[in-house]
Amino acid sequence: MDPMSLTTVQTVQLAADAYTLGPGRAASSLAAVIGLAGAVLAWLASRNGGAGWVGRNGALVALVAGPLAFLVGGLVVVTAEGGLGTGNGLGGGVVAMVFGLLSTVMGLRARARTAA
Repeated sequence: MDPMSLTTVQTVQLAADAYTLGPGRAASSLAAVIGLAGAVLAWLASRNGGAGWVGRNGALVALVAGPLAFLVGGLVVVTAEGGLGTGNGLGGGVVAMVFGLLSTVMGLRARARTAA
């Protein structure tokens, strides 16, 4: 077998693996979206000052979404095998943890603002 053809086949296989959606990537992506949605709702709640549905319930949704995103992202980070770029969702898990923490802090601030 020609070594050049073996390298080409391996390169094609690695390129195909870069676009597969495994369980780590799926969980971390979903957690990041949940955390980002919580942060946006908390921002809208603090901006509206308690007016409308988002003002009343946005902070509460953010306080649920934030810890959920943080925990799922942390679970992905702890269980990911390999480092960044291996396709196990490690980078997405870290992003989900940051968004979850942001959502929680912003939710607490919005809750304090809408309760006053």
